[in-house]
Amino acid sequence: MNKKELEIIKEKALENHIPIIMDDTLEVIAKSLKELKPNRILEIGTAVGYSAMCFSEYLQTGGIIDTIERDEERIKEAKINIKNVGVEDKIKIYEGDAVEILPTLNEKYDMIFIDAAKGKYPFFLKESIRMLSEKGIIFADNILYKGYVLSDYNKHKQRTAVRNLREYIKEVTENPNLETEILEVGDGLAISKRK
Repeated sequence: MNKKELEIIKEKALENHIPIIMDDTLEVIAKSLKELKPNRILEIGTAVGYSAMCFSEYLQTGGIIDTIERDEERIKEAKINIKNVGVEDKIKIYEGDAVEILPTLNEKYDMIFIDAAKGKYPFFLKESIRMLSEKGIIFADNILYKGYVLSDYNKHKQRTAVRNLREYIKEVTENPNLETEILEVGDGLAISKRK
C-alpha cells in the first residue's frame, strides 16, 4: 500500500471539504480491526475511498471490502484513488443507492462501517444485522451528528437525520442480541457487537 499517496488523498479531501473518517475515529476502528483480522468488510458510503483504503491494511490475505456509493463523481475519484494506492484487488465498489443494493447482498461480514445518509441509518442497521458474522462488529460513524442527537435540537433542516440517528441509538442499545457502546470520538461512533 502506498501510504504517501494515501496521505495526499486525505489532504485533498480535507481541502475540498469531502467528509472523510476522522483520525481519532479511525484509531478506534483500527484497534478493533487488528484484533478482528477481518476477511470481509462492508462499507456503506465510499466517498473518495479513504476509509476503505485505511481499513484494507487489516484484512486477512485474500480479504475483500465491499463498499457502496451512489455519487458518480465520488465513485470516479474513489476508483482512481484506490488504484493509485495499489489496493484495487481488495476493494470492490457497488455503484448505486445502498437502500437498493443492501437487500441484494448475502455475504457475511466481519465488520460493517455505516457512514452514508444519516436519515437511512435504521434501515442500514436492519440490513447490517442480517449480514453480520458471528464475531462481527458494526461501526456507525457521525452518530452524535454535531451534538444535535443528544441535545433538544429540532430545527427543520436536520430534523429527519437527527430523529433517525436517535432511533438507531435506541435500536442498538435496546436490541437484546447486541452489545453497544457509544464513543464521543470524531462526530460520535456507535460500536455494536453480537452478544
